[in-house]
Amino acid sequence: TNSALHNPTGASLSPQTAYRVLSAATAHGLTIVEDDIFADFEPSLSPRLAILDGLNRVIRIGSFSKTLSASVRCGYIAATADWIERLVDLQVATSFGGPSPVATELIAGVLAGGTYRRHMDEVRRRLARARTEAVARLAALGIIPWTIPRGGFYLWCRLPEGLDSAAIARRCMEHRIVLAPGNVFSVSQSAAPFLRFNVAQMSDSRVFSVLE
Repeated sequence: TNSALHNPTGASLSPQTAYRVLSAATAHGLTIVEDDIFADFEPSLSPRLAILDGLNRVIRIGSFSKTLSASVRCGYIAATADWIERLVDLQVATSFGGPSPVATELIAGVLAGGTYRRHMDEVRRRLARARTEAVARLAALGIIPWTIPRGGFYLWCRLPEGLDSAAIARRCMEHRIVLAPGNVFSVSQSAAPFLRFNVAQMSDSRVFSVLE
């Protein structure tokens, strides 16, 4: 699960919901994998299951591929020692090695040099501007966000009555514009009125001309 900047909705967990999720996990003997690859896009930290739980029933996953570069395929896992030992064994058995030494040295250098924080401050500012502009332009077309995210890339938007997101996505593909129709994210196939937009890719005016 994504506790913050959820894909596709962009929503972040409330303390009340976090408590209910952890209570349910305890009652049913479940382990939660908290996919937190968007953490550094938040302007301030919202509740995290791993922090509230103390890594008792939660495994936390983070990554630098979204914040630095998609080519930096390196992340981290926070879990209890016995889980980490087994996960390392699994990685060796399935990939015959660990992460790229080049990637790990690059990340270590960026983090140690103090440039990462300044980089993320600028990324968050740029995404905030892009989000504000995208929300205004979509509203003019009657396309309304389900929620306004605290950060990140995604806007989960409801289309005007009678429009089907899959049909719009197919039309956009004809113009080499990729949008994610709602039912891609819906097991029950009940999200046809929704589209997921990536605000980082909406400076292209063709997106709005196709939607009009």
